Amino acid sequence: MADTRDFLLEIGTEEMPSRPLMNAQQQLQKLVAKGLDEAGLAHGEVTTLSTPRRLTVMVRDCAIATEEIRETSRGPKAQIAFDADGNPTRAAQGFARKMGTTPEALVRRVEADGNEYVFAERFVASVPALELLSSLCERTIGSIQWPNYRSQRWGSEHQTFVRPIRWICALLGSEVIPVSYADVSSSNTTRGHRVLGAGEHVVADPASYVQTLRDAYVLGEQDRAQVIREGIARLEEERDGARVDAPKAVFDEVVNLCEWPTIVVGEFDEEFLSVPQEIIVEAMLTHQRYFPIYAPDGTLTREFVIVSNADPRVNDTVRAGNERVVRPRLDDAKFFYDEDLKVGLDAFRERLGNVVFQKNLGTVLQKSERMELIATLVAEQSGEGEDVVVDAARAAHLAKADLVSQAVVEFTSQQGVMGGYYAKAQGENDRVAQAISDHYRPRFAGDALPATTVGKAVAVADKLDTICGMFAIDEPPTGSADPFAVRRSAIGVINMLRTIPATSLPALIAEALDAYATQGLEFDREQVAQKVAAYFIGRLGAIAREEGADADTIKAVADTGICDPAAFLNRVVALERARRSQREVFDDLATAYARASHLADASLGINVDETMLGDAEHALLDAVNKGSAAVQEAIAAGELDDALAALARLREPIDRFFVDVLVMDEDKAVRENRLRLLNRFESAFSGVANIGAMAKKK
Repeated sequence: MADTRDFLLEIGTEEMPSRPLMNAQQQLQKLVAKGLDEAGLAHGEVTTLSTPRRLTVMVRDCAIATEEIRETSRGPKAQIAFDADGNPTRAAQGFARKMGTTPEALVRRVEADGNEYVFAERFVASVPALELLSSLCERTIGSIQWPNYRSQRWGSEHQTFVRPIRWICALLGSEVIPVSYADVSSSNTTRGHRVLGAGEHVVADPASYVQTLRDAYVLGEQDRAQVIREGIARLEEERDGARVDAPKAVFDEVVNLCEWPTIVVGEFDEEFLSVPQEIIVEAMLTHQRYFPIYAPDGTLTREFVIVSNADPRVNDTVRAGNERVVRPRLDDAKFFYDEDLKVGLDAFRERLGNVVFQKNLGTVLQKSERMELIATLVAEQSGEGEDVVVDAARAAHLAKADLVSQAVVEFTSQQGVMGGYYAKAQGENDRVAQAISDHYRPRFAGDALPATTVGKAVAVADKLDTICGMFAIDEPPTGSADPFAVRRSAIGVINMLRTIPATSLPALIAEALDAYATQGLEFDREQVAQKVAAYFIGRLGAIAREEGADADTIKAVADTGICDPAAFLNRVVALERARRSQREVFDDLATAYARASHLADASLGINVDETMLGDAEHALLDAVNKGSAAVQEAIAAGELDDALAALARLREPIDRFFVDVLVMDEDKAVRENRLRLLNRFESAFSGVANIGAMAKKK
């Protein structure tokens, strides 16, 4: 095995922004691994490390040179490769081209079998790793992409990076790899923490790099994250069960704002606790990257966590400075809230006429008007009483009003939440206020549903209005574009309507489309309704797959056109259960149904002439009549298992029919009467499932 050494490339810069830094770190690992493979340099594990001021890749056991290559490949016989005059034939030319050489370079050699063959010989000399790595490093630095972030150039150089590069440390073992980029040349030095370890620090070799950084008060991202987590855990323990709110996105950003983290606790003035805690928390998290601390009972405390990158000896100064900084932010939040209370939601709602929802779908005020109609219908169908209907209409009426409030303009993620506070302040009942607060839920996978039926009615109205509108203007979601989150909205509607099984999704879709038509939007109402229903069926199928259902079971239900979430998913479960409990009966029935469906001719109808029937046909007709009645009764009662059991009892008479009866009789009248009987048999399954989709594939 060739000699190996560890390889290190560190790109030192001015402080880089967090999200692009994380993206670049992922790219760096892939770029270097791919570059080494393409260069033919054998290597071990490729790892990366980052801080706000550096991007580093480390490679274990990198070969110090490429392998020397000597290859000999045998081609056709010489008599085939060359003609009588010694000129290369097409066979020789093709072989040479395949081997990357010329016919003239082919050699002849007699093999052990006594035949003369032509051979292509290839020799690739070993190349020192140093020159390959030099090129790889420069190419890698320039290849890192910064999506949605503008790169910079500095001085008179034209090469760019997200922040000015200040140093490059590139080593193969203890030897410096010559690298030059944007007027910066490589060396064997890194730089430490700006305050605690300022200046250059010699890196003896890649193996000592991490310790050299640590000695210079710099930690890699994983170590920094661990230090912060441990500090937070200590604070929570010291406060007897208090909770520090450190959302992952903000936590990751804070990790990338420091090189030597220290936990400091600050406090804000008690007067701010009278402001809705959501905007206080967002002001701290989003604007200042402070982590709020909650008491064991869940109430917000005055304390917050600061992650400092300064010398721990000046923690008191850091604390005081951050407390001074946070006050104006919280002052702003309090001011916005107090000013909004003077206006009220009804006045805010009138301003929505100046806010565009979507250029073809009108204003947010028009959306709120449509939402009232849909929410009212959801509440009516829920069967929970007139008070729920009234509250749903009122909540939908006010749900979007807070979008033009000062607090939501400043703290956009609190839309709905602030509306709930304003509703309560102006005397709306708790159910209306809660519904307004909840109506954007579920906002993401796993998010809680609105807490009440009123809240669900408004949330369904909001999401379904968007879905129907986007289909009405022929801008449904695609694999690469879903700017109005139609896919997420559909899943939210499904999850909410599963908890309100009395609702009819087709009726709600019709109500939503009628509202758009009344508004003046022109579209093919019937066609759009079908597309929206089909879209929901597709989403329901995906949910059923995630919950473990077989593809053929899902297709059997989807083919019925059912799009009510509870009915669709309950029917899938019932079909799966029926097939498991009576596997043989169910498989035979599915096969028979598929055969009947293939033969049936819907144009003939289902009116059977009983005088033309034989014993097996009479038995089937009698069984179908009884089965159809039983199925309809069971469906009406919501007893899917009973409906499937009734269909299963058709297995024996349909089996006998196909054994005893020649369906395609030469007599046209007899043949068509038998086809009508099969139509009648098939109709018994109508609205339950396309059982034929579950037939075993032979």
